[in-house]
Amino acid sequence: MRTKAVQVLWGCFFLWSLHISSAQTIYPGIKARVTQRALDYGVLAGMDMIEQMVKERNIPDLRGSESLEFLKVDYVNYNFSNIKINAFSFPNTSLAFVPGVGIKALTNHGTANISTDWEIRSPLFQDTGGADLFLSGVYFTGIIVLARNGFGHPILKLQDCYAQVSHAHVSFSGELSVLYNSFAEPMEKPILKNLNEMLCPIIMSEVEALNANLSMLEVLTKIDNYTLLDYSLISSPEITENYMELNLKGVFYPLDNLTDPPFSPVPFVLPERSDSMLYVGISEFFFKSASFAYFTAGAFNVTLSMKEISNHLVQNSQGLGNVLSRIAEIYILSQPFMVRVMATEPPVISLQPGNFTLDIPASIVLLAQTENSTAEAIVSMDFVASTSVGLVILGQRLVCSLSLNRFRLSLPESNRSNIEVLRFENVLSSILHFGILPLANAKLQQGIPLPNPRKISFVNSDIEVFEGFLLISTDLKYEMSLKQQPSFHGWEGLNLISGQWRGKPAA
Repeated sequence: MRTKAVQVLWGCFFLWSLHISSAQTIYPGIKARVTQRALDYGVLAGMDMIEQMVKERNIPDLRGSESLEFLKVDYVNYNFSNIKINAFSFPNTSLAFVPGVGIKALTNHGTANISTDWEIRSPLFQDTGGADLFLSGVYFTGIIVLARNGFGHPILKLQDCYAQVSHAHVSFSGELSVLYNSFAEPMEKPILKNLNEMLCPIIMSEVEALNANLSMLEVLTKIDNYTLLDYSLISSPEITENYMELNLKGVFYPLDNLTDPPFSPVPFVLPERSDSMLYVGISEFFFKSASFAYFTAGAFNVTLSMKEISNHLVQNSQGLGNVLSRIAEIYILSQPFMVRVMATEPPVISLQPGNFTLDIPASIVLLAQTENSTAEAIVSMDFVASTSVGLVILGQRLVCSLSLNRFRLSLPESNRSNIEVLRFENVLSSILHFGILPLANAKLQQGIPLPNPRKISFVNSDIEVFEGFLLISTDLKYEMSLKQQPSFHGWEGLNLISGQWRGKPAA
């Protein structure tokens, strides 16, 4: 009997543990899927970026002192200046997903041509001139591991790094170039040996410098004076053979309150596609959190004068003149009018296949401004405006627009037969359709920033609405500014002859 009771208790504990585990599962509001096409484009864009970078980059002078045993010289002080990478080629470069691990980078048969001015001083002689260093058989492989830190920033690690240059050839120019070139081959071997030892530390220093930049990304972005948007990673990226998927929190907050909304995201699965470089799935939760945050912040409460509304009214037979004549016909007043619209609940979001709707429950008050500048309510009614949401991508933003489908007044049964009230429904519908919605759409033109790195634009984009989420399929375009170039880190302490490298990884 006692054994049976223990088994029951263990069973209850197990079920409770499962319940707690499921309750703590955090689902994303946004999924971003990077495909192999994006990696292939990354290789091309990366080569262009490096080419532009090395043309603009000023590599620091290299100074040092060496003993040249093969010349029986105790020491030679040298200074290499005006160092330039004139040309390079990495014809066989690729990026590929390693399931469950990261992204493998591979390049071979690379070449580089470096020129420099030099100056040497020793007890026996001193001289200046120029030199060219030609590197060939450049090979590199490594796996870039992607993870997240405690703040939801992406972080990179480089593992299994292996880099080798097979051949190095030094050619001197100057008055004694014939003499120096006769000693070039003995110098090439230590240069090659020490360069191969230093390449991976230099590359890892670059990765650390990139991490420093990634740690400064704004994962919590101020959208406007009402809301913040959280784009932080909620887990490390998922890597498969064909894609990498990132799970982002994707939630809006009121500007002064970072409390999660009183509802949770539900899981959703992106369709298996690979024709585009990037797929972004934006869940219904994302838009619901925006609706709740703006409602909580009071963004849906506005008071507009008829002059403000009239600026957006369509000038036709059903426009401003008809609206005002109806109001005058009903109320026969000469005072200026104002319209106050207040959302009574957060707008209701619905994403169904091919259909994105937004239902706005609100109250509308028509006010007349009296002679003493006070506003006097003429009539107040509750209504629900059903709208369709149009979507378009402009640059790096998702821009929404609203169009009115239906307008329903919420009236007590006793008032439904009131002719003036029923006629007023048409008046309010016209004001909402021709005045309020154009004003709202003007505000919506600022758009929602989409999760993508700086200087990356979306091109060839398409938007589809599925049940519970919308899917953005897009290619990418990298645009690099000439004014702000990426920089090499860790080159300042490079010493190719002695093999000492004094550079420190970027913090």
